[in-house]
Amino acid sequence: MYRPIIGTLGYILSPDRNQTLLVHRNARPGDPHLGKYNGLGGKMRPDEDVVGCMRREIKEEAGIDCEEIVLRGTINWTGFGGEGEDWFGFIFRIDRFSGTPFVANEEGALSWHPIASLASLPMWEGDRHFLPLVFDDDPRVFHGHLPYRNGRPLCWRYTRI
Repeated sequence: MYRPIIGTLGYILSPDRNQTLLVHRNARPGDPHLGKYNGLGGKMRPDEDVVGCMRREIKEEAGIDCEEIVLRGTINWTGFGGEGEDWFGFIFRIDRFSGTPFVANEEGALSWHPIASLASLPMWEGDRHFLPLVFDDDPRVFHGHLPYRNGRPLCWRYTRI
C-alpha cells in the first residue's frame, strides 16, 4: 500500500535572486541528513494545507515570513526515508520574504549560497536532478519521480505542465 509522508521543501531566494538560503544539517549526530545541505521544510500536519505547511516550516526554521511563494514542482520519493518510507514533496521557491533569517536552527547552520554553484555542495545525490528546475525560468510546474534504495537514487524522470 502506498501511504507517503507528505512534506514541503522550500528554497528562499535572496533579494538579488542570485543566492538561496540553505541549512547545513550539522547539529544532530543521529540526523539521516547529517553533513548535507538542504532547503527548508518538513512534514505536513493533518490540520494544514501545503502552503500553510511551507509558511510554518520557513517561520520555524528560518524566522522569516514568506510573502511570495511559487510552487515549482512535486516529487514522489519512494523508498527515501531512513526506514524506506515513501515521501511526496511539494517543492516551493520563496521569491520574497520579510524579516531577517536565523543564522542557525536545531538542524544546523543557515547560510546563503550562490545558485550557480549549488552542485558543489554536499547534498542528497537526487537533489542535483531537480534543483535546476527550481531555479530556471520555465514557468511550468514539474512533477517528478525519484525512487531511492539504500540512500541512493535509482532514476529520475519528470514531466512539466
